[in-house]
This record gives sequence, C-alpha cells and structure tokens, in this order.
Amino acid sequence: MRNVFIHPTAEVSDAAAIGDGTKIWNQAQVRNDAVIGENCIISKNVYIDEHVKIGDRVKVQNNVNVYHGVTIEDDVFLGPSMTFTNDMFPRAFNADWEISNTLVKKGASIGANSTVRCGVTINEYAMVGCGSTVTKDVPAYALVVGNPARRLAWVCKCGQKLDSGFKCPKCGKEYELHNNIMTEKDE
Repeated sequence: MRNVFIHPTAEVSDAAAIGDGTKIWNQAQVRNDAVIGENCIISKNVYIDEHVKIGDRVKVQNNVNVYHGVTIEDDVFLGPSMTFTNDMFPRAFNADWEISNTLVKKGASIGANSTVRCGVTINEYAMVGCGSTVTKDVPAYALVVGNPARRLAWVCKCGQKLDSGFKCPKCGKEYELHNNIMTEKDE
C-alpha cells in the first residue's frame, strides 16, 4: 500500500487491500478481505465489512455502514449515515441466514440517512435523495426519493435534473428514454 493514509484511530485489517491515494479517517473500521480502490475517501466512523468491494474514487461520508454482500463501483458517493442491509429475513436467533448481494454502479449517489435494502441494484449515475428507503432496483440516471423510494425525475451525469426534453440545463448533455431506460444521446 503506497501513498495510503490511515488515521491512527482507524482499525484496518492486514488482510484488506487498499488502493493508492486512499485516505481512511478517524475510527473507521475495514475488515478482512475488503477491497478498496484508489483515491477513495473513507470518512470518520465508517464500517466496511469483510469481502466488501469498493471501486476507485469513491467517497464514503461519516457514519456509513457497508456490509458483506455489497459491491460499489467507481465514482460513487455515499452520503452521511446512510446504510446497507444484507439479510432479507433478519433474526438474532437465525443461524442459517443468507447474504443477499447489493450492487451500486458507476457514478451513483446515495443521500444522507438513506437505507438500501439488500438484493437491489442502483444503476449508473442514479441519485437517491436524502432519507430515502430503497427497496427495489433504481434505473440509470433516475432520481428517487421517499419511503419507499420512487422515481421523481431523471438526472444528468453532472447531477442536475433533466428538463422535459431530457436535456441538462447546466452542462447541455442530452439523453433519450426508451422503454423506461435512460441513455446518453449519441453525438
């Protein structure tokens, strides 16, 4: 691990793989066999469970819990105090519980205090509003909010809401919607 910063109060397993340029801050815990990519920020009081995979340039804000079964691709933002789950039928006395996998795809953002139920996929550049509860897959470029989270709008890669013609008012990128799948327009 070259060029990695680990705060003295952080607990990082020797069996974890940490990419170059990554910073792990106060009281964070990274468990066995977790893989964290390059140039990530793991903020104060973050818990990263065993076998979690995190891509490059991921920003994990304070008090986030990332449990076994979660895979996070590149350029993802995880807002303060959001959390993932990993068991569909949790019971303290259940000895045969099963991990349900969750995938957060490239460029997605999950707002503060949101909860992501296990077994879902949050697709590319989707945005989950603060305090939302995600119970089903989120389409690419969708802005979802509420409990349960529902699509409110479509968003650009830059994060701005698209106008009614699926054009970004900030950067000018244009998108197309076919069969409820949003894609960037070919230029």
